[in-house]
Amino acid sequence: MCKIVDTTLRDGEQMAGVELGFDNKIEFAKIIDSKNVYQIEAGTPAMGGDEKKSIEKLMSLGLKSKISAWNRMNINDINHSIDCGVDIVHIAVPVSDIQIKWKLGKDRSWVINQMKKSVYYAEEKGLEVVVGLEDASRTSTDFLVQVIKEVKELGIKRIRYADTVGILYPEKTFKIIYDIKRQTGISIEFHAHNDFGMAVANSASAVMAGAEYVDTTFGGIGERAGNCDYIKFMEAINKNKQ
Repeated sequence: MCKIVDTTLRDGEQMAGVELGFDNKIEFAKIIDSKNVYQIEAGTPAMGGDEKKSIEKLMSLGLKSKISAWNRMNINDINHSIDCGVDIVHIAVPVSDIQIKWKLGKDRSWVINQMKKSVYYAEEKGLEVVVGLEDASRTSTDFLVQVIKEVKELGIKRIRYADTVGILYPEKTFKIIYDIKRQTGISIEFHAHNDFGMAVANSASAVMAGAEYVDTTFGGIGERAGNCDYIKFMEAINKNKQ
């Protein structure tokens, strides 16, 4: 059975019209924790203010779920996560040429070097690190495998494959995740968006192909059309087991 990474408090809050205040985030985290979710992605500490304070508060509750924080690949972001004392630091690495050129104004070599610097720094601080391959569905599997091999050399055990713009479909999801798993052997976390209504189906296909972790939100809330709905995903997985 795959492990659930709940991102209601981070990606879920990016849905239009959704704003979770400090108290709501704490109560949501307690509810999520009660569902025996493996990991709660609590937010982005570098945003500061109530965002950072809520994550610090979560760490004081003694929840069973591991608490992770989302970071860009820079030292300042990671230091904010260190301040909060989170269990896991997620470092997002843009891997599509579209994002590398137009979002960062850089090239692939710069991305790999910046990723290495960020991961080295986090590991030197004794942190568990997950590397997120942002916009992975708009780059080649060959480049993803190259990045993952670099990641493995750094001692990282898990990557997140993000279908950031929600363009995948189940058959393609299965092939990509299967190929990455076969070529690298790394643990894979799958992060789906629901732009074409495929988030649950794609997440189930990713698990069938070997992904060990799946990102979900409660009610499927999230950026644009939302993320993978926790309840619907669990129903789909349970049906496949029957």
